[in-house]
Amino acid sequence: MAQDWNRSALLVIDMQKDFIEDGAPLLVKGAKDIVPNVIKAVEVARQRGILIVWVVREHDPLGRDVELFRRHLYTTGKVGPTSMGSEGAELVDGLVIREGDYKLVKTRFSAFFATHLHSVLQGAGVNSLVITGVQTPNCIRQTIFDAVALDYQPVTAIIDATAAATPDIHLANMLDMRNIGVATPTLQEWSESNA
Repeated sequence: MAQDWNRSALLVIDMQKDFIEDGAPLLVKGAKDIVPNVIKAVEVARQRGILIVWVVREHDPLGRDVELFRRHLYTTGKVGPTSMGSEGAELVDGLVIREGDYKLVKTRFSAFFATHLHSVLQGAGVNSLVITGVQTPNCIRQTIFDAVALDYQPVTAIIDATAAATPDIHLANMLDMRNIGVATPTLQEWSESNA
């Protein structure tokens, strides 16, 4: 049975300059390597008519909506990471939000926490999620665990279009996700799949 791609959404999580570019304040070491695969996943999603949700962090420049453990990065006179309107909050080169896509701003790890993502997905008739982006043990993992708790099925994390600081951290988290029923195909496997 072929996948009903109209009932799926691709979440592109935190593919922003402050997480990916060399010298970025919140650099995820493995992030730059996955950019081409995330670009390709977006292309495949567009071809299939899958809803693309750009999940980004955008914070108050004074850090008032940032987790307590990161507030020190938002000192007086200094623009903190992923501050609203800053260059660091922009998507990396090659990733572009287009008409028909949806942009969701979050201020915590999970794309579901204190956002309206679940309502948007329900309104679009989405019950299946495909996840790409950074960082595996934080934003990817939290979003996926919340998606599973909300009964999205299937939930897929493209293993080579997601990244962490090290390959070991990435693979350990992928194993945890597989253990709760999450599919972890490569980009090629996902691109060639019909089910």
